[in-house]
Amino acid sequence: MREEIGLVNLGEVELYLEDVGPEDAPVLAVLHGGPGGSSYALREGLEDELEAFRVLYFDQRGSGRSPELPAEPRLFTLDALVEDLEALREYLEVESWTLLSHGFGALVALEYARRWPGPVRNLILINPWTNFPWLAAQLYRGALELQGLDPQGPEEALPHDPEALLAEAFSALEPKAVFDHLMFPSAHSRMEYEWVAEGAGLLGLDTPGQMFVKNGLWRLDYTAYLVEQRAPLTVIVGEQDGTAYPEAQTVADLTGGGLEGIAGAGHYPWIDQPYAFAEALRLGLEASDQA
Repeated sequence: MREEIGLVNLGEVELYLEDVGPEDAPVLAVLHGGPGGSSYALREGLEDELEAFRVLYFDQRGSGRSPELPAEPRLFTLDALVEDLEALREYLEVESWTLLSHGFGALVALEYARRWPGPVRNLILINPWTNFPWLAAQLYRGALELQGLDPQGPEEALPHDPEALLAEAFSALEPKAVFDHLMFPSAHSRMEYEWVAEGAGLLGLDTPGQMFVKNGLWRLDYTAYLVEQRAPLTVIVGEQDGTAYPEAQTVADLTGGGLEGIAGAGHYPWIDQPYAFAEALRLGLEASDQA
């Protein structure tokens, strides 16, 4: 199998890239989550399902195996990530591609397709994060659950400021414990993911995440822009992922995209329900073939 691995110089930044598969096949770019994650876990989990494509697994600026950047908020914005993606397409001379994204990466994919619709054949969003005030409220409720308190209080009783919600949620619990509670339906799936991430040396790289928080990430609600989306779109979501479900239904409804819900799966549905996930991904890829 053809595989080219290295750093791509895009001017302001270098990106770690694994360019895999037949050079003349349809191109698929993988956008990892985070902010501050890596494409490593996605390649580990999805590679067998993507053999018919030329796949670009890359780590976003300052993340994963891409070179670190100074802790400067101006370097870590949604615009910067979107512009990196277009610079990568131009560098590789890719005429058109499908964008397959996970978590926070869905925000990058959606905004790229809004700004540069021409090259986008199709979007596949896996457990998308697009409404961060909603996510903050979910984390708040998750923290209450972990403390044995009622998470179903009236909506008007919640603090209106998402950063205040998070401060309250994390006042007695570590953020990781709350995220894990919402994302993983079982200890087994959590440990399997952590084994992959730790084995790649990808835990603890948090500069991009810190900078996005400084830039107001938790106030970002992308919902109003979803109605502008014109690219064919499939949303795949694990129905046990409290960080993406049921908000993923809103993403599908407002974009007119298809929704593939996977019962019993969390934030990494290929770990929890590999066969159901493979079928949902196949349907999304078929839409890409028809685009």
